[in-house]
Amino acid sequence: MDAKEEVRARLNIEDIVGEYVQLKRAGRNFKGLSPFSGEKTPSFFVSPDKNIWHDFSSNKGGDVFAFIMEVEGMDFRQALEHLARKAGVDLSIYEDKGTQELARRKKRLLEANRFAAQFYQRNLLGNAHAVDYVFKKRGLSRSIVQDFQIGYAPDTGSALVNFLTKKGFSKQELAEAGLTNRFGGDMFRGRMMVPLMDGTGQVIGFTGRIIIDIENAPKYLNTPQTLLYDKGRHVFGLSQAKEAIRAQNYVVIVEGNLDVVSSHQVDITQVVATAGTAMTEHHLRALKRLTPDVRLAFDGDKAGIAATERAIAIASQVGVELTIISLPDSAKDPDELIQDDPKKWQKAIDDKQPAVDWILAQYSKRVDMTSAAGKRAFTTAGLAVVRTLGDPVEREHYEQKLASMTHSTLDAVRAKSQQEQIPRQVLKEVKAGQGEKVNDDYAYLDNLLAIASTDAPSQELFAHIDIDMIQGEERQALATYFAQHYGKVLTDTPEELQKYDTYVKIVLLRADTRYADWDSNDRYFETARLIRQIENEHKKKKKVLLDKQLRQAEADGDEARANALRAELIPLIKEIARGKR
Repeated sequence: MDAKEEVRARLNIEDIVGEYVQLKRAGRNFKGLSPFSGEKTPSFFVSPDKNIWHDFSSNKGGDVFAFIMEVEGMDFRQALEHLARKAGVDLSIYEDKGTQELARRKKRLLEANRFAAQFYQRNLLGNAHAVDYVFKKRGLSRSIVQDFQIGYAPDTGSALVNFLTKKGFSKQELAEAGLTNRFGGDMFRGRMMVPLMDGTGQVIGFTGRIIIDIENAPKYLNTPQTLLYDKGRHVFGLSQAKEAIRAQNYVVIVEGNLDVVSSHQVDITQVVATAGTAMTEHHLRALKRLTPDVRLAFDGDKAGIAATERAIAIASQVGVELTIISLPDSAKDPDELIQDDPKKWQKAIDDKQPAVDWILAQYSKRVDMTSAAGKRAFTTAGLAVVRTLGDPVEREHYEQKLASMTHSTLDAVRAKSQQEQIPRQVLKEVKAGQGEKVNDDYAYLDNLLAIASTDAPSQELFAHIDIDMIQGEERQALATYFAQHYGKVLTDTPEELQKYDTYVKIVLLRADTRYADWDSNDRYFETARLIRQIENEHKKKKKVLLDKQLRQAEADGDEARANALRAELIPLIKEIARGKR
């Protein structure tokens, strides 16, 4: 048995899910309100027999690891470690010696950072200058100071080193944790300390804000790259914000960690930060597990615009909806706006603007839009952004907008786009991870397979459809199984489908909770209806393709090709219309 199965075997899925969802017994299963949507009627089910869960409102589902990844915004390794701690499983016994040594070192660094945070917290209360700065000048409340474990680093040179040395930590361990400088003394001195935490709330580093201005001293000092802290992956405030992000179904990303703290203080808690404007694919992937609605509050300066350009390209690949928050001219950052009036900050969040619209507006302010040179520069910069968009309809929308803003034709804008071949960063495709949201457009396919699993006569209908019309590898595999083995109700995952065990069990849970009480005639006719829907959806996609080819043929002046495409389109359109009746 591997580590994953050992952890799974020691935990009851209903107990883990029950920590987040109030569950009630429903026959062999449990049900409750979805933690992923604001529903009022329970449609979230947990099956102890199958060891899986499924949420009908969002069409999400999976095993206990997938649930923790969804609800906590973790990747699989983090979820495994989190559940292993709950199950009392020592993961190191399943790892090779090199991995065991790395795990041991990480554990020691976590302990060092935890003790350091406690040390800084105690020192805050014992220093009058620090207390005055934190509670009076910054105006932070005691509850916020406790939630974020804010502290103070003494300005004595080696106070933390002496403290941790007595705890048994070596100089090498303190250096690896990023707690010491190149001379072996304390990295942070005379600063308000804000711990950097991972998604579970474990301290992995620090941001130190100087409280008394010293010449040539940086205002902020951050933990360097360590085994624990990677600024390209770390999302500040995620452990404190994730509940609000799920509830509000959007996340706000700001530049500064103290902007996050200030926002949480006024109960706007769906706010996190990255390391300045260094937005990465890892940041957006981590946040997408909680919500697809991402709102950036970066500055409108050169660095902010460049960061937004990068973020647009990444967001398009990852599949999040990116919008931009603009602050009033009177405020330089969210913290300053909050000090003025928290309602203004919430209004700015609500008045977000699509990212590409925002950046085109910024470009238009920097050139003379009435001159040929200005239009050339504007369209060059604008097309560089538009070309990063993955969706062709969205690209066309912004090509039309560029044409409108420069009083040009769409053909001219497209011609320029094809000619310039504007270089841009090539981003690798991000594949949906375990536990990520299933495309709701194809939920009806899951319904079809669920009915067939519990109704043997319906399975024969799969022998008469084109399996390629079914979206998704796991769906195609189950549909193929029914086409080849129809006539027997499915009660567990067949040997041929073990690769898709979790998906098959979700389908069986869907069948149990939704279709078990239907009679055989209803199930058969519903199967036939859904198969007709598959065929009609396939025809619609074919129509879209033929429409595109027809437009191209007309643009090329190829009348023979255009007539052939029209001849193919007309009967297809009639078939689609009949399918809607």
